[in-house]
Order: sequence, then C-alpha cells, then structure tokens
Amino acid sequence: MLIGHIREIVRYPVKSFHGESVNKTNVMNYGLYGDRSHAYLDESRPGKYLTITQFPEMVRFKAEFMGEENKDKYPPVRITAPDGKQVPWDNEQLIKEIEGHSSTKITPVQYSPIHVPEGAIEEENILVVTDTSLKKMKELWGKEKLDFQRFRPNLVLSLVKEEPFLEDQWFGKTMKIGNVELKVKRHCERCMIITVDPESGERDPSLHKKVISKRNNHFGVYCSVLKTGEIASGDKVYLFE
Repeated sequence: MLIGHIREIVRYPVKSFHGESVNKTNVMNYGLYGDRSHAYLDESRPGKYLTITQFPEMVRFKAEFMGEENKDKYPPVRITAPDGKQVPWDNEQLIKEIEGHSSTKITPVQYSPIHVPEGAIEEENILVVTDTSLKKMKELWGKEKLDFQRFRPNLVLSLVKEEPFLEDQWFGKTMKIGNVELKVKRHCERCMIITVDPESGERDPSLHKKVISKRNNHFGVYCSVLKTGEIASGDKVYLFE
C-alpha cells in the first residue's frame, strides 16, 4: 500500500548538533549513513555523551559532511558555530568553547562508517515523523511555528491520507522505500530535547507538556533496518503487513 513519499531526509553527523538535510543517502544497518557517527564523551559521566539535555546550546552548532559518502572513511565534518565561524568538528578551539559553555570536560569520539553503536543513536535505527502529525501537533500546541527539527527525525514523510498520527497503526509492519526495508517498531517517547528551539537554543517546556497531555508523551515512530540501500527525497513509501 502506498502511504506517501519522503519529504525530508535528515542525519546528524555529530550527536546533539543541528542535523543536515540531504537529497539522498545510504541506509546502513545502524540507520542513515553517518548518523550520530561523531560525538563528544562527557568525562564527568563515564560512558555517557554530552547532549542537548546537559547543554541545550549544542543544537545551534550545525554539522555537515563535506564530500561524498564513503563506506571506508567519512568525508570531513564541518561545524558552523552560532557566530558563523566554520571549523572541523574536532577543532581544539571548538572543543574549548563547548567545554567553557557547558562546564564539562569532553573527548571527541568517532565511529566507523559501517557501524555506529546503539548508544550513540540512543534507540532504534531510524526515527520517522509525518507531515500530518506535525501539522496537528502545531495546532494542539497553539504556536505559529513548529520546526520539525525539534523532534530530530531522520525521515519526514508526506502522507497520501491526511490523517494525524496514522503512524500509530504501523507497528509490526514493513516500510519499503525503493530497495530499502524498515520494520516499524514502536512509539518514540519524548524527552526535554523537544523543548529546545533548534535555532535559538531557548527552552519552552509547553510543547513537551502538550505532547504528554495529548499524546501520552509519544511523537514519531522508531524503525529498525531490515534491508540496506539508497533512498532519496521524493521516493515513494509503501507499507506491507
């Protein structure tokens, strides 16, 4: 059954930094190519990463791969800081700046293009949201604008059937996009990250409160990867039992 097409593809080269929208990408066993492949270990919490939860300003640093996808070696990762300065992701001054603002000692860590551990990604491989649910959530929230980046999805789908939260009916089904196959697993339970404006870094708890009261704290669905391959913006999305 045709359910829609891909409106946006977003990956996050550096965990908790602003993501980059891409026209096409490879779907790997762990998710989109390079998603959360670079991160900063929080030395005050062994085994944990510095994230938006600890340092909301992270979302204002924009990360992007500078070059073609390569499964042997990542292209360079460039960061655009809130002041417009552009530097490599492991630039010494950038790290000092983040440490100064977050009051946390950090260590850069980079994973392989063919394997990013679940801990870096947090949950399942790919997070999906839909345009109709975003529109309804904006209506429920009552604000003029709701940036989809607040929810940090990997795929934003534009649905054929304009029914909000239709994705609640997809659990256990297989999503097919070209040769790629994904298993729709479960709801995404939201945290304080959605309270952070992705442009200003300012926090507003009212969105999270609304998601809790109206959606039982659920928005978006998690998918695991069944079959890898390439996807592109505009690709048709099908759903099977």
